[in-house]
Order: sequence, then C-alpha cells, then structure tokens
Amino acid sequence: MTTPYETKQEHVTVGGTTFTVRSLKDRNQYWDPQGTAEAAGFGSANWSLFGNLWPSARILAAIAQTLDVRGRRVLEVGSGLGLASLVLARRGADVTASDSHPLAGEFLVENCALNGLAPVKFVLADWAKDDAPFGGRTFELILGSDVLYDHGMAASLSAFIARAAAPEVEVIIVDPNRGHRTRFTTKMKELGFAVVDVKAPEHLEGGDAFKGHVITLRRGQSTPAI
Repeated sequence: MTTPYETKQEHVTVGGTTFTVRSLKDRNQYWDPQGTAEAAGFGSANWSLFGNLWPSARILAAIAQTLDVRGRRVLEVGSGLGLASLVLARRGADVTASDSHPLAGEFLVENCALNGLAPVKFVLADWAKDDAPFGGRTFELILGSDVLYDHGMAASLSAFIARAAAPEVEVIIVDPNRGHRTRFTTKMKELGFAVVDVKAPEHLEGGDAFKGHVITLRRGQSTPAI
C-alpha cells in the first residue's frame, strides 16, 4: 500500500549490532487528513519529528545495550521510531514504548518486523492528558531521548514519569542541550527523585560528534545506570 508520505530505510549500529529503521524521508513530510495529529498537538511544523532518527536516540540506544534489564519492566517515553525499544526487545527485556504521535505505533510495528522481532508493546499516551495510560502498570526502568524540546515539557514529562514509575525506579533521559534540562531536574527533585546529570559521550557509534547530557534519576534502591 502506498502512503501519502515518503519513507526510507536507515541502518544504524548499536553495540556492534546493525538495526534497520524505517523513517520518514525528510522533515518536510506531512499527512493528517483527519486532523488526528493536529488534535494531538502535531501541526505541519512538528508532524515529522517523530519519524526522524535523532542523535539522542542513538545515544540512548547505546545506553540501553548496557543496562541490567532482568526482572525490570521498562518504558520508553517519547519513543518516536523506537530504536531503544528495539535494542531492549532484542535483549529480551519486558519493554513498552509510548508516544503521543498517532503514527508512532505503526512505525514501531514495521521496525520490529524489519529486525525480526516480535511486536513491542506500544501505548499512545499524551503526557499532559493521560493520567493512567498503562492500566495501573508501573515501571522499574524508564528511558527517553530528546524529550525536552519545549518549555512546557519539563512539567508534563516529570508528572507523567512520576505516575508511571514503580516505587523503586531508575529514569534515564538523554538531552541534547535544548535548554529545559534544569527545569526538568528541579521538578523531579521536588517529586522525590535523586538526580545525577553528566555529559553524554561526545561521539555516536560510528564517529559523529554529539553534545548533550545524560540525566539519571533514581527513587528507592534501583540498579545503577551503567
């Protein structure tokens, strides 16, 4: 079936394993005939953002490759194309991906298939609107990349994470210095989380330069990040 938007396949190496990722051809793609995306907050200017393979997602995927996931329910927030979720699924983790873009789940299904993986659980969730999108299920490990690109996201994401988090939880957020990191960490401290904020690796696997931070937040006695 031909879609009214154009896509491509990208190949990205994570921890020595190559993943095939279906993404949008470029950031000019747009298709929302029923206004579903607009109702979810995605107009023509930001509709395509979910469908790009961002550098922060590659950093998060590399971190996900190293984490101890045994016995931990894992949630990827703002999953987009779901690269970190693909890495975790290949490792056998109990992972759920979530995003508010109406096409994110469809792309994740296809990316699982491209990599020979069973479909990853996906939940369509709006941080500001959905109080309990996971049916009461909570998570011991929560991951996200480039999820603080708007001023209001510090408050909505922190509250969403607090609702989704198990009593003992570890949260890892990769941020490419969008300018809202401090506000987010302040909110998380107010919610009872301990915060460690360090510089991210300066290069992606393959050598491309990267500037950003890795924020690790913990509540309870959770496993160290790396």
